[in-house]
Amino acid sequence: MIVFSIFIFTGCFSTNEPQISSNSATILIKTPQMKFYDKGFIYKFKEYTQVQIFSAGTAVLDMKIYEDKVCRATFKCQDLATFNKENLSSTYPDNFLKELFERNQKEVIHRDKANDILIKILRD
Repeated sequence: MIVFSIFIFTGCFSTNEPQISSNSATILIKTPQMKFYDKGFIYKFKEYTQVQIFSAGTAVLDMKIYEDKVCRATFKCQDLATFNKENLSSTYPDNFLKELFERNQKEVIHRDKANDILIKILRD
């Protein structure tokens, strides 16, 4: 009975998915709709990639990017085409944002002057 109680107690506090990788980074996202620039973290999970940006110790962006949707704390989940259309450009492929944040390069820069978009990721 004690072993069962310990299993139930500790199981309630564990995370559902193990992280595959995590990186701290300086992240700049500048679009006509979004403007974020500060330190943050990029977490890669099996089912999604999470991007968090902090300013003065407070999360100003917490975004989970799945294969078929993007979820942010400030709005309900959106399918990728809708997210791209409203925040980036409708010409971008659906997996653009996920692929960008999953690159294993120390420095990732995406400039799109036509759509006034700059995304820069500098991993620590």
